[in-house]
Amino acid sequence: MFQSRTHTCNELRLANVGERVKIVGWMENVREVGSNFAFVVLRDFYGTTQVVVETEDMMKLIKDLNKESTISVEGTVRERASKNPKLPTGEIEVVPTKIEVLGRCRYNSLPFEINRSREADETQRLKYRYLDLRNPAVKKNIILRCQVVAALRQAMTEHGFLEITTPILTASSPEGARDYLVPARKHPGKFYALPQAPQQFKQLLMTSGFDRYFQIAPCFRDEDARGDRSPGEFYQLDMEMAFACQDDVFAVLEDVLPPIFAKFGTYNVASAAPFRRIAYNDAMENYGSDKPDLRIDLLVKDISDEVQGCGFAALEGQTVKAVVVPDCKLARKAIDKLCTEVEVQSAIKPFWFKVEENGELSGGIAKFMTGCKEALTAKLDLKPGSFVGVTAGKKELAQKSAGVLRNKLGAACEGHMDKERYEFCWIVDFPMYEIGEESGQLEFCHNPFSMPNGGMDVLLKAERGEMDPLDIYANQYDLVCNGVELSSGAVRNHDPEIMIKAFEMVRLGEEDVKKKFPAMYNAFCYGAPPHAGIAPGVDRMVMLLAGEDSIREIIPFPMNKNAQDIMMGAPSTVEQKQLDELHINVTEMEED
Repeated sequence: MFQSRTHTCNELRLANVGERVKIVGWMENVREVGSNFAFVVLRDFYGTTQVVVETEDMMKLIKDLNKESTISVEGTVRERASKNPKLPTGEIEVVPTKIEVLGRCRYNSLPFEINRSREADETQRLKYRYLDLRNPAVKKNIILRCQVVAALRQAMTEHGFLEITTPILTASSPEGARDYLVPARKHPGKFYALPQAPQQFKQLLMTSGFDRYFQIAPCFRDEDARGDRSPGEFYQLDMEMAFACQDDVFAVLEDVLPPIFAKFGTYNVASAAPFRRIAYNDAMENYGSDKPDLRIDLLVKDISDEVQGCGFAALEGQTVKAVVVPDCKLARKAIDKLCTEVEVQSAIKPFWFKVEENGELSGGIAKFMTGCKEALTAKLDLKPGSFVGVTAGKKELAQKSAGVLRNKLGAACEGHMDKERYEFCWIVDFPMYEIGEESGQLEFCHNPFSMPNGGMDVLLKAERGEMDPLDIYANQYDLVCNGVELSSGAVRNHDPEIMIKAFEMVRLGEEDVKKKFPAMYNAFCYGAPPHAGIAPGVDRMVMLLAGEDSIREIIPFPMNKNAQDIMMGAPSTVEQKQLDELHINVTEMEED
């Protein structure tokens, strides 16, 4: 039986001096000193060990090898004359009696230096991801992901949840994003869909009598990439509870997440339960976002009334929002750069002015604000040294651009953002309906499976014209951490009559509901318990814990921004025989 090693490359210490050992790994670096003497750094999954080559034969073998070849080293541990206190194995070295080549690297040069791979072009990193993952800094994120998933599983099990896997091949359903479709060979012209989420299946489990369900669920959505969203597939901590309300869901996550964030996070401070709850309308009004970063102490204020008639055309007749930074030290160049970034991100150009030490207004649009200085001072509590950022437009656009401005100012202005902590909050009371931008008609705002606050009563009032449908709120909630939406969840609409009435509001009748959601509708007709759930994104969670800005840094084999796996060559063409078996005909796109 082949004994691969006696120790790992991070294991040997002074206590092992004099022992005969065998270590294996990648030849990370070679530093030659003379013709028959060299220092070799050997790296495995666990760490590094210095090997000292002192014979002509071994020197010849080492010289013939390219870096990143895998080798086996048998030898004796001895104390290093020149110790390296920065390394766990920095007090010892191994003097080999035998070196064996296990896997030769056949390339003289690498696409990038392993330990500096994060500095390389992203396309190169993704193409040679197996080399990129050899970098201990990259590998560390994947190890963190494994540890977090294991901790989540343990915590959910301890809370009485059963881990149940749901189907990957299922039916296409309207859930907000594009489906990935899979042709059914035995059923020509028909398709399976990869699940955007296990939404219907987990609700069906509740109707089946399972009380608490969870899984680390793979989800598939054909959508564009962002910094916090990977195209193609992602994973979420999917959970559902029977005979439960919103508070039950909150209690579980408020107990599960803070210890995990405190233990594994870059920062060891995390919000304690209960997390702050903010109504959606209040979040948009005070923070300009439905995912506010509560580490920032700045607020958004409405100054629409105060600035009307000021003479600045861009503000007239618009919703106008302001963000005030007391004692702002930003220079003009920094202000201009910040305003440009806000405009790029929000498509709305922000304006600004300052309050000088003598109380006069200066800079930006100050000359237009002089006439309303007294009203603004009272509304915004302006003091000498204050900086005021201003956005204007239709209400929603003005709010969102003010939210971007708030985030930029909080990060740029010293003392207004406590970066080294995890600040959670719940966003609650989302609108049930909205007017669609394209249709101009009433549409579901978010999740059509959510229970409206007030149940059937509010739907009937809206139907009778006694209340505006836009004033109906859903029993829906988002979990937000440091300005990142970790999850959406809801108390589900488990009553078929309420479900039909909710869909009738958007011009869909009972037959439409039965056709789109046959299994769930029928199951609810057999007696369904009230149930609620949520699904925090594992990828986003680990990204926050690792302190990374891009979600691709914590995924073992991520796609690029165009949803391509350039390492494996996916998506790719397939043989005509495969297409024929699936009854698929590929037509070429006509060029414009």
